[in-house]
Amino acid sequence: MQTCLSKGGGFHFPPCHVLNVCGFRILFDCPLDLSALTIFSPVPTGYRAVVDEKDSDCQPYSTLDSDCVTWKRQKIGKPLDANDLICAVPWYKIVKYLHLWNVSFIDVVLISSPMGMLGLPFLTRIKGFSAKIYATEVTARLGQLMMEDLVSMHMEFRQFYGPEGSTFPRWMEEEELDLRPSALREVVLGKDGAELGGWMPLYSAADVKHCLQKVQTLRYAEEVCYNGKLVIKAFSSGLEIGTCNWSINGPKRDIAFISSSIFVPAHAMSFDYHALQGKDIVLYSDLSSLDTMEGIEDGYSFLTTDSFSTLSWEESAQSLLNTSEHLEEREKLYYLCSCAADSLKASGSVLIPINRLGTFIQLLEQISASLESSSLKVPIYVISSVAEELLAYTNVIPEWLCKERQEKLFSGEPLFAHVELIKDNKLHVFPTVHSPKLLINWQEPCIVFCPHWCLRLGPVVHLLHRWSGDPNSLLVLESGHDAQLALLPFQPMEMKVLQCSFLSGIKLPKILPLLNVLQPKITLLPEDLRQKVRFTNVNPFSVFHYSENKTLIIPSLKDSSELEIATDLAFQFQWRNLKHENMNITRLKGELHVAHGKHWLHSGNKPSKSNSSKSRPLLHWGTPDLETLLSILSKMGINASVEQGVGVEGSKKACIVHVHDPKKALIEIGDTGTVISAVDENLASLIFEAMDSILDGI
Repeated sequence: MQTCLSKGGGFHFPPCHVLNVCGFRILFDCPLDLSALTIFSPVPTGYRAVVDEKDSDCQPYSTLDSDCVTWKRQKIGKPLDANDLICAVPWYKIVKYLHLWNVSFIDVVLISSPMGMLGLPFLTRIKGFSAKIYATEVTARLGQLMMEDLVSMHMEFRQFYGPEGSTFPRWMEEEELDLRPSALREVVLGKDGAELGGWMPLYSAADVKHCLQKVQTLRYAEEVCYNGKLVIKAFSSGLEIGTCNWSINGPKRDIAFISSSIFVPAHAMSFDYHALQGKDIVLYSDLSSLDTMEGIEDGYSFLTTDSFSTLSWEESAQSLLNTSEHLEEREKLYYLCSCAADSLKASGSVLIPINRLGTFIQLLEQISASLESSSLKVPIYVISSVAEELLAYTNVIPEWLCKERQEKLFSGEPLFAHVELIKDNKLHVFPTVHSPKLLINWQEPCIVFCPHWCLRLGPVVHLLHRWSGDPNSLLVLESGHDAQLALLPFQPMEMKVLQCSFLSGIKLPKILPLLNVLQPKITLLPEDLRQKVRFTNVNPFSVFHYSENKTLIIPSLKDSSELEIATDLAFQFQWRNLKHENMNITRLKGELHVAHGKHWLHSGNKPSKSNSSKSRPLLHWGTPDLETLLSILSKMGINASVEQGVGVEGSKKACIVHVHDPKKALIEIGDTGTVISAVDENLASLIFEAMDSILDGI
């Protein structure tokens, strides 16, 4: 069974699934919907705090009087403005249907990316949660840095508003939500009104530490066995450094979980799709192609298997590895750098709150090279509480990078350009925007990389307040979230805004070639792809479409599990032909071992009996034919008669066979069993042999 809890929302909010494999519940990823933070007002800074206090009714912990209610009701039908945002310590939104599940029933959690790890401390701090958590070494480390940075940036709200209460905040109360504009209410409640329970106060630094202690880290292709039945492996997805897809091998089915993946990334190890070939089931969870339809021409809105049925395996594999996507991404970076250079030449500054590690590294390298060629002498700042650790960590993980980066290591070059930039004093790294060394070093115009892309947390808030009125400055945002709502607190906005969309996964035209290469027996695709990718009868695999919060029953591919039997036990087989079925059956005695998804039967420590000795059946089934039974007993010299009667101990009608000679005995034949009662052991053995000759037994 498979249940999609959330389709997610792009790179920063990956999808979330629950999969039942061999009776074990597996949770894939536990992200946070940080785009929901845009409904909160950022902490006022500098002179803006004074202006806001005069003009805004949204004072922290303000009283709800009748005048305020009337004024707010008048605003509901008007366009959003900064005063509509919630002025309070933010709560954070987890996967919308996860709070409806009893997390104590989750057995395994598989984390595919650092973004899919941000909600994990909410689970690990719940009493009764005992699932085993697996992630790659790099994902665990980058996820830790991201969570620690989130906690650090959140502290600014705590310092401004004071400590958070233990109960629901006022803005979550029904009468307060009714007064909010519909756009904000939908973010809080969701379209179906079921998402209010997904809001939680942020975890602490201690919660993050406790969470990481429960995570077992893996390398790519490293095998780990859960409960002796599931063999779990992680393979590179190419999306980011350390991100992965999952392979799960069980006794009855082998499963491949495909998260957002990139075939030829510019910095991370490539998508290892070869390791996912030949699986019984492919759960396709890359929904990035739903956000953009690039590569699909007008008038050609769907793909069919007819166009790929004639392609060979080699041709399909080759089509996956074309470098056009890589070149498109490079052109985007060139264009972004040219826009940044134009702003710098006009004495404006450039603010880049992009949290993608790979994109950040490439932009840093490209912008520095662009500055060098144009003779622009402006400083580059990276401001984050974890920036120093993050940049240092990227230089000690060469085995997780693409071949081009690894070759730099062998040639003695730094893996990334930021090493030389820091050494040459062209790149400056500081933990906060108020760092004394930063205030001394600060120069404008400049280029600043900092969190956070939601524009509600961290240094970006202070810098936007500073530069939002400068028409020569440039803000670089990533497409995919509501920029109008994100920029609302900084209006009027004179600053130029450039929105860029970066490659976040498998593009639509590559889905069918990928499945043609993987050749699964069953493919699970999101319902949204039904109209985009159409399958015909020529495809060799079955296709099922899943929807959000609906359980999909996956057909069984194997009727039984395989059992490996020791050779010495196999030589002891004494086959018995069943009388009523065309089948041979034998009885075995040994020790059953289950490990790495396989079952073995060993002879154990007890010496086995001689092969010539006939084992006595321990179990019989069926109802004996009375005439045949009396005939066999008569041949044995046993005189018996049949009496119809009522069974005992709740059984239905029973037949009682009285044995008169050579000694008294009783045979009671009921619907649920047959009982032989005799005072003489030899007579009981003869009757048992008679029953054995007419019933199937083992």
